[in-house]
Amino acid sequence: MGMAMTSSPQPPPPPRRRRSRLQSATTISAPSANPNPNPKAKVIPLLSDVGRLQSATPTPTPNGNPNSNPKGKVLPLLSDVGSNPSAIDYYSRVASNLAGAGRLGDFLIAAEGLRAASGDAGFAARINWRLLSRGVVAALREHGLPHVLEFLRDADRIGVHAAVMLDADASDAIAAACRKLLDDRIMAEFVEAIEALASCGFFVKGIVDPMDVLKIFVRKRDPDMAIRYARIFPHSQLLLCNTMEAFGKRKELKYALKVFGALKDQLGGINMFACRSIIDICSHCGSSVQARIIFEGLLAEKITPNTHVFNSLMNANAHSMSYNFSVYKHMQKLGVRPDLASYNILLKTCCNAREFNTAQEIYEEMKKKENDGILKLDVFTYSTMMKVFAEAKMWKMASNIKDDMRAVGARLNLVTWSSLINAYANSGLIDGAIEILEEMIRDGCQPTAPCFNIILTALVKSCQYDRAFRLFNSWMEFGIKVSLSLEQKGSLPDNFTFCEEHPSTNGGTILVVPFRPTVTTYNILMMACGTNDERAKSVMNEMKRNGLCPDRISWSILMDIYGTSQNRNGAIQALRRMQRVGIKLNVSAYTVAIKACVESKDLKLALHLFEEMKAHQLKPNMVTYRTLLTARSKYGSLKEIQKCLAIYQEMRQAGYQAYDYYLKELIVEWSEGVLSSDGGNRNFYHLDRKDERNESFNLFLEKVARFLQKDVDQNQTVDVRGLSKVEARIVVLSTLRKIKEKHLLGKAVQDDLVIITGHEKTSYTDVETTAIDVEHAITAVLTDELGLEVFVGPESRPPVSSKLRAPQRPRRPQGMIKITINSLNHWLTRKTARDVQ
Repeated sequence: MGMAMTSSPQPPPPPRRRRSRLQSATTISAPSANPNPNPKAKVIPLLSDVGRLQSATPTPTPNGNPNSNPKGKVLPLLSDVGSNPSAIDYYSRVASNLAGAGRLGDFLIAAEGLRAASGDAGFAARINWRLLSRGVVAALREHGLPHVLEFLRDADRIGVHAAVMLDADASDAIAAACRKLLDDRIMAEFVEAIEALASCGFFVKGIVDPMDVLKIFVRKRDPDMAIRYARIFPHSQLLLCNTMEAFGKRKELKYALKVFGALKDQLGGINMFACRSIIDICSHCGSSVQARIIFEGLLAEKITPNTHVFNSLMNANAHSMSYNFSVYKHMQKLGVRPDLASYNILLKTCCNAREFNTAQEIYEEMKKKENDGILKLDVFTYSTMMKVFAEAKMWKMASNIKDDMRAVGARLNLVTWSSLINAYANSGLIDGAIEILEEMIRDGCQPTAPCFNIILTALVKSCQYDRAFRLFNSWMEFGIKVSLSLEQKGSLPDNFTFCEEHPSTNGGTILVVPFRPTVTTYNILMMACGTNDERAKSVMNEMKRNGLCPDRISWSILMDIYGTSQNRNGAIQALRRMQRVGIKLNVSAYTVAIKACVESKDLKLALHLFEEMKAHQLKPNMVTYRTLLTARSKYGSLKEIQKCLAIYQEMRQAGYQAYDYYLKELIVEWSEGVLSSDGGNRNFYHLDRKDERNESFNLFLEKVARFLQKDVDQNQTVDVRGLSKVEARIVVLSTLRKIKEKHLLGKAVQDDLVIITGHEKTSYTDVETTAIDVEHAITAVLTDELGLEVFVGPESRPPVSSKLRAPQRPRRPQGMIKITINSLNHWLTRKTARDVQ
């Protein structure tokens, strides 16, 4: 029975069971699964078991052989690690096996203890990197990237630079995990992972192209995260500059400036390349003021900008001639030498300002420097000068530029030839422009559609519509024929395109160059249709037959033609057709449609389109407002005038320049409408036409506008104290017009109309106006032009006609004018009857 009990499968005693479990958890003894590179060692204990094992293990002999336990090797003492190199190798293998088994936490404990015992970090070089890489891959698969990142940080802290010890498989696995975060757009965790890997020495640049990540942040409009990510890399300055330019291309100036500030803080100063880049971005975003601020910041810090920064600044301010020439003088004062680009930008500035004489002076100075060997003029210089002379219609001077280019051996390019053609066309020399086009072909420069379009545009501007169509049809059918000599034919580039070639009678050859019209070409022909909307539709259909799709400009031209011919329905149909074909309507399209409605005197529909445009989140521009305001003579009712005044105030609130002339004309024409004569006494307002921008008068117009948008007071009292004769007339007539409008709606007059003139003296511009002058002006229009019965002063004495009672000497003003209710009703009845007739 004892034998049976011994052979029965009973569990081992508790101590033995604990030891067996410890061994099974901390050792790898099977040959097939043993990651230990030492195949002779069957059991390798943990560093945490060293104390227990040393107490049960005999002390090794001086020659290294144990005096007991003949079947196994003696474990080295932990205390011998500092003096025994073999002990370091032994416990390094222990740590390696732990890492290979995926037990990265135990690996760190073992490595940290070994480092503390040895006092030397050299043991890290003895770690088996293959086992470490295998364990990292396993941990990454089981626990995820955050666990591995934490391990790498802790390992780096104890002197084991695990990130640089990993093999290719482990590195690729970590990189793939990071890219997974990027693909899922978990950007914050991705940046944190890259920061952690970079701090551990991992080659993070190979994970993904940094600019691809920065472009994501640019699209997300997240400059803070972009700055944080770029600073991870050693070439962060270049990355920040590229990020700044990426924001600039999207016209996100605010974010570009933030990146520029971060770059400046990182460098501890201003980098000229970055400064030049941000100024170029300001130019691209249309903020010349911000470019000037950055430049002034350079000067404030006693930094002398280089030539490239000066050029970028002048290019950003090419619309301001005075500023650019002051910058140019400052450039010379600082001793910064201008280069060819500097002079070219000055030429561009003169061209924009249409200062042709100044441009020619700069060009002559450049030619002198070229003769002295200081500068070498390029094609851009010549093209700019040709553009200057083309806009000035100085075709002879433009032709001289061509001779200058050939004299120095410079070859004319497409831009130069186009500018020369434009110079002749703008001067009305259509035949000369065609000859330049043929000369361009003989010179070996392939003409493009814009070259032909320049000639067609010149014909349309000069109202030669039929010739434009004849020339277009001739080019479409026959192309453009040019006679070339054999030498000229041989000098043509290999990529020169022509459709036919015929021998000429003089021994040369005749080339037929094809004409390929574009959408712009057909748009020009549509403008040549004048008010013939059917012909314009025919041109658009021909465009479609040739495989071209009409663009927004094409439809806008068609709507404008409909409007000019007062075909409101056609214009609205064209607008809706644009929407159906998928063209997104913009402010220009709506403005053209509104103009068509205004010209057809359909103000209700024009105002409806105006509200529809704003409902689509489109902001009206100055042309939109002016289109509605210029229709002031077509506004007849109080409701319409109030809407127009609201549009005017909206324009002012939108920040557009005040065109108070339109407001004045609107109020005058509407208020004068109460008079029997058409337009009333408009000569009465000539005093104010010479001072349209007078601030006090503009404020008065605003007050009148607000007054007209309100209902008439129940007591019908009008206060004109402090106003000039013109202003008082406008206020009184506007009040009567409002009373008339309400009478037409069935609202009867309920009280007398009282006008308070006061006794004060007021000053308006250069004319001093007294209350008596205002009183005379008001009574004149009320009695003589409207036929109303009025009472002046507290005595309520009705005056005689102002033509009979013009005072011979000044008298004291009465301070009040009253129009009785009976007089108002009689006038309204008479006025209504006259309007009906």
